[in-house]
Amino acid sequence: MATETQTGLSGHVRGVTVTTLACLAGVAAALASGVVVGTTVDAATNQLSLALLGASVLAQFPLLRLVGVDVEDFGAKDYLYVAFMTFTLWFISFTIVLTAGVQF
Repeated sequence: MATETQTGLSGHVRGVTVTTLACLAGVAAALASGVVVGTTVDAATNQLSLALLGASVLAQFPLLRLVGVDVEDFGAKDYLYVAFMTFTLWFISFTIVLTAGVQF
């Protein structure tokens, strides 16, 4: 509310920061997947790309803490949001990389 004092990021800045980092982490995980597992037909079924996705989700929480987001206040909904946004951007980006046959 307007009468409460906040000692961190405002709600809007916090939301934009979390969303931006999740989206960038998803794209970075897709590019890393393309570099590590390749862009062949067999690369689409390689489970190492999912491990890279999981690592990018887990790496976000220390980064969020570094930029000033209070992750101790995160609930299940916040964690699911970060994982979903990262997965979605990874899926879209990795699909484009695989379909286009980009060579790294």
